[in-house]
Amino acid sequence: MRAIAALALFLLSAGAHAFDANGVALGDKEEDVKRKFPSARCQALEWKSKAAERRCDDGRIVFAGVQARITFYLHGNTVQAFDIRFDTREIERVTAFLKKQYGEPLGESRDKIERKDKKAREFYKVRWEKGRDRAVLVAEMGKSRSSLLASRGDFEEEIYRVR
Repeated sequence: MRAIAALALFLLSAGAHAFDANGVALGDKEEDVKRKFPSARCQALEWKSKAAERRCDDGRIVFAGVQARITFYLHGNTVQAFDIRFDTREIERVTAFLKKQYGEPLGESRDKIERKDKKAREFYKVRWEKGRDRAVLVAEMGKSRSSLLASRGDFEEEIYRVR
């Protein structure tokens, strides 16, 4: 019985902070962002959204051993999402780090989109999900920037919805 309770507690605590960036997880507070990212600039969003009220940006971080930029989105003083942008040339290094950090992805794909009279576009996408939280790494090969967006609930649908 004690082993079952310990396993349940472990699974609950592992799910509580499923996705994080340098120690700041979905569900953490703005104070946690400022403590871990002291140069982050926090301000109100410039548009109305159900997904977030504030954002904290830091343009000079190291994530997975590479230079990156990060934006945290907060609603009710709680981190609802974070977006990390980094150089696409580092995609293999970042992906390997994320697989160690977040576990095996739910999906991983390389898609090529053929276009008439234009060069084909190649996309690399990796997706993790844990409960209502998800993380999606997207890279358009040949472009300079790639992105990791970790979010909670319906953040992606709501963040830019016109109000």
